[in-house]
Amino acid sequence: MNEFLHQLLAGLATGGIYASVALALVMIYQATHHINFAQGEMAMFSTFVAWALIDAGLPYWGAFALTVLLSFVVAAAVEFVVIRPMHRAPELSVVVVFIGLLVIFHSLAGWLFGYTIKPFPSPFPRDAWYGSTLMSAHEVGAIVVALLMVALLFGLFRFTRVGLALRAAAQNPVSSRLVGISVGRMLMLGWGLAGAIGAVAGMMVAPVVFLDPNMMTGVLLYAFAGALIGGIDSPVGAVLGGFIVGVLENLIGTYVVGTELKLSVALALIIGVLIVRPQGLLGRRLVTRV
Repeated sequence: MNEFLHQLLAGLATGGIYASVALALVMIYQATHHINFAQGEMAMFSTFVAWALIDAGLPYWGAFALTVLLSFVVAAAVEFVVIRPMHRAPELSVVVVFIGLLVIFHSLAGWLFGYTIKPFPSPFPRDAWYGSTLMSAHEVGAIVVALLMVALLFGLFRFTRVGLALRAAAQNPVSSRLVGISVGRMLMLGWGLAGAIGAVAGMMVAPVVFLDPNMMTGVLLYAFAGALIGGIDSPVGAVLGGFIVGVLENLIGTYVVGTELKLSVALALIIGVLIVRPQGLLGRRLVTRV
């Protein structure tokens, strides 16, 4: 029973990381109605930047804050320079651009920082009071960080004028322009927020899987499955889906298929959701009359 409880809680901790990346995917989908396949590589690159700042002598939380800020700026710049000119391009062209960004960030990280595995520190002490034999302090901290980001985004979207403008620009850009909302700025802001969230997710996952250019490949797939399960247009649903995927991946991988086939769990979940409920648990079902 203790072993099952440990696997369940470990799945929740892993799900917190998937939830963070899924949240970043949903942020960009809401802004552009496209899936950013380079989200994992952007998060990985941001984590390398944090590692370089810490290695240069900057305190952890200083490097954390600076990395989040830089990630926000870089992601907003990518939207302005790369994505905005593709606004009226065919869907396939946009997908190719996202794949190109994936390759660029992956190669740039390897060129600048190397392909050797590097340790990354955790901000949560091993002997912290909230750690236990069932969940380490870092696992508890990752869950709290994911929930805190959800709460902050909920407050932004629900109680601020900027959040309302973001929602309006994502749902109806034409009407938003008519009432004076700068849709372009809102898209940049959405991308910047996604970049910042991805950076936080990368810094949460790096102490677990170690830091290297390939560390986010599997995480992005699990996060994508979580976003689809919860609803690709629902931030709360994406977080819920991330936790569900983390628990299922850990339990099924441990007791059913084994660790070698754990990645197939995410693929099976993606296929199952697309067949049974394409809009996800909390996503909206849109019907277009033609």
